[in-house]
Amino acid sequence: MSRLARIAEILQEILALPDLVVTPELSAADVEDWDSLNHIRFIVAVEAEYGVKFTTREIAGMRHIGDLLAILDARAGS
Repeated sequence: MSRLARIAEILQEILALPDLVVTPELSAADVEDWDSLNHIRFIVAVEAEYGVKFTTREIAGMRHIGDLLAILDARAGS
């Protein structure tokens, strides 16, 4: 399973939106149910899934799913 597919599963589960189409361009502003609490839940779930801890700066810079994927890719490469 690709990293994007797993991130999509996590987000769909958190938001209870199984049909949500998740692309690298998707942002919280695009999804009505993606509020601040669900954003925290999503970040914590991704951290648990990938065994990482994001910095405050990294989280603040995550504007789109693609930003999150880029951070995970960079972490995997180091």
